[in-house]
Amino acid sequence: MTNKFFFFISASLFFGVHVAEGQNDLKLWYDKPAGVWTEALPLGNGRLGAMVFGRVNEELLQLNEGTLWSGGPVKDNVNPGASAYLPQIRDALFNHEDYAKATALTKKMQGVYSESFLPLGNLLIRQIFPAGPTTNYRRDLDIGNAVAHTRFRRNGIQYARAVFCSAPDQVIVIRLTADRRSSINFDATSNSLLHYQHNVEGKDFVLKGNAPAHVDPSYLNSNNPVVYGDTGGCNGMRFQLRLRALSNDGAISVDTAGIHVRHATLVVLFVSMATSFNGFDKCPSSEGKDERSLATNYLQNAIRRTYPDLLQRHLADYHGYFNRVSLELHNPAAKNYALLPSDKRLSAYSEGSGDTWVERLYFQFGRYLLISCSRPGGPAANLQGIWNQELRAPWSSNYTININTQMNYWPAEETNLSEMHGPLFGLIEDLSVTGGRTAKQFYGLRGWVAHHNSDLWALSNPVGGIGGGDPKWANWTQGGNWLCRDLWEHYQFTLDKKFLQDTAYPLMKGAALFVLDFLTENKEGYLVTAPSVSPENVFKVGDSTEGEVAIAATMDMSIIRDLFSNLINASLILNQDAAFREKLMAQRSKLFPLQVGHRGNLQEWYKDFDDMEVHHRHVSHLFGLYPGTEISPAGTPAYAEAARRTLEIRGDEGTGWSKAWKINFWARLLDGDHAYRLLQDLLHATREHQTNYQEGGGTYPNFLDAHPPFQIDGNFGGTAGMTEMLLQSQSGEIFLLPAMPGAWKEGSVTGLKARGNFSVSMKWAQNRLTGASIRSLSGGVCKVRTKGPVTLSTVRAKVTKDPGGYVITFSTRKGKTYMIHPVK
Repeated sequence: MTNKFFFFISASLFFGVHVAEGQNDLKLWYDKPAGVWTEALPLGNGRLGAMVFGRVNEELLQLNEGTLWSGGPVKDNVNPGASAYLPQIRDALFNHEDYAKATALTKKMQGVYSESFLPLGNLLIRQIFPAGPTTNYRRDLDIGNAVAHTRFRRNGIQYARAVFCSAPDQVIVIRLTADRRSSINFDATSNSLLHYQHNVEGKDFVLKGNAPAHVDPSYLNSNNPVVYGDTGGCNGMRFQLRLRALSNDGAISVDTAGIHVRHATLVVLFVSMATSFNGFDKCPSSEGKDERSLATNYLQNAIRRTYPDLLQRHLADYHGYFNRVSLELHNPAAKNYALLPSDKRLSAYSEGSGDTWVERLYFQFGRYLLISCSRPGGPAANLQGIWNQELRAPWSSNYTININTQMNYWPAEETNLSEMHGPLFGLIEDLSVTGGRTAKQFYGLRGWVAHHNSDLWALSNPVGGIGGGDPKWANWTQGGNWLCRDLWEHYQFTLDKKFLQDTAYPLMKGAALFVLDFLTENKEGYLVTAPSVSPENVFKVGDSTEGEVAIAATMDMSIIRDLFSNLINASLILNQDAAFREKLMAQRSKLFPLQVGHRGNLQEWYKDFDDMEVHHRHVSHLFGLYPGTEISPAGTPAYAEAARRTLEIRGDEGTGWSKAWKINFWARLLDGDHAYRLLQDLLHATREHQTNYQEGGGTYPNFLDAHPPFQIDGNFGGTAGMTEMLLQSQSGEIFLLPAMPGAWKEGSVTGLKARGNFSVSMKWAQNRLTGASIRSLSGGVCKVRTKGPVTLSTVRAKVTKDPGGYVITFSTRKGKTYMIHPVK
């Protein structure tokens, strides 16, 4: 490698890089190294992930590769005869109202547990210094550029590290510098919690390993929770990490202990990782990809480029997504808190500082995380995104599809990151295949179905270890149907008719076929689901007996109405499948309707049962309010009021993701101040070691969501909730500032997306709109709702007034921007 690799480095590249004007303060920074994982800083490119600790003497990067999971393809027919229990369960429910028997029988319809997302390993950089104190320490994560820095002085020498995870070049790049020549000395090595060995291949230090063939969930007590080798079909996947160091003046040697660098002024480390994963239906040990070849090629291609080139390719790629949206919030408190490290600034916010920088950063941090853990062609974001340090991670760090996976993608479309939605669509396609077998083998029905949990292998059966799981979560049948909402949302935001035709419609139709077969009539002639549960919640039978399996839980019926309605609309848009559309319309009219209970609340079950746990974290029966569109203050005021009463009874308490969901609920109810109070709750500083979700959720020092323990869905749900406060478009109108909280007196936002493929930017002052622009990306009629009267520049428009405000309707041309001004 020639010296040009190192010497063409400007001051801006050495000390940091420029971010788009107005967003250059979007940095998490700290005055001490991370002591624990929830203080470390996340980097990712959709496939590779790293948590950077910023230690001085022994830097630690905890590493993940998005396809490194235990197990292999889903085994076939794991519970023969399961479908025979369906009529028995229905008899217990319809004819005897024997909920205990229904629960016991439902357990007999369970399959195997999901597999686990695994940590690949740790990269350790043991830097060697003369004795002396460390001063001027600072580490940060610049989310405007997706680069992490660590800087400090030692014996009068300024040391710096910069780390980024490149999507264009598929490597992690670490640059170490010193401002005195020949002052960098370190040993770099790696290890793993999985089975591994080290070797040397040319100039590369290599860690080769094997993943377990099976890992039991962390909540399951078992004698042998981690199993290596053949489990009756497929060994675990292989993986490889390769490390290469380059320097223009230092001495570099490599052995099986690691890479050793002495007397360098600048060093660049390259980290390349790959697995043998070859698709959800291929055994990674016998049909897998060549992980050595993949990791080697990524590395060889990267080291041919100069560091400035690698960095600029990374920045161009990342800015192409991140810079689409900006948010500014007037912040008079900034002068008092801007010099605080981010953890202390978060703590001050929790104590009432009013520092809106925390909110603004949290909003963009959610977008940063989605760009970092979900990229086209890669795996979908799991329960922890792409970052996990534990062999048996909480809830297997899997795909929990009774809300958590879906919540990961709530901000994808509206915050202008449609491309990041793609990996979820890939998972849905895989689920439609395994779910077809589950529908047939577990129910004897057509179509496809997915339940509470899934994994890299697209597991779709009811989990529980064939009888060990609680049906209240394990046997919920609506996971695939809820995921179909993401397909429809993507179409609504992009108007991509090819996607609707080729991808969304077939998948939605397959899910609907299962539902049509699964629905059964009750005594009143309504179509209902049975067995039916409201995820993870239970009801009272009599004074104290607990029930969990019943008929027609409200969430079931709302999801099915949503699926049928979206599929009917898709059929009309595509002008196809008229007979099937008529069938759906007829069946939709017979679905068991929403019910209002004796407390004025929306019922959670088909009967007006009381809750065993009044403040339960799930509020599943409000699916129709958000993310669904069945309930709205304007369209269904009685049900909206019942939803409000439900939220009042449930209370604002909850885990991190639960608070995030409630932000979205209150925004849809147009109560911005209540949504804002929950945002403040979500941003409550949580101790870095807090892991018990009964203690309530919040935000860790590194701004990751505290369920607790860490779940990334709270971050994404929080970003989505803030967006819903600023912009809504689910009712065929673009509603500007629908739930504006009093605290956001002045600000602006650019680049948000609305359904109909519109890009929206706004400014406001004194909590009132002062101007907006609507860019039409597909053409068509646009309806804009505002709380005050507005005018539209240069275009003829129709203005109407109703109790909810003003609606201005106008025709648009593709590619044209329309300016909206308030009437003074």
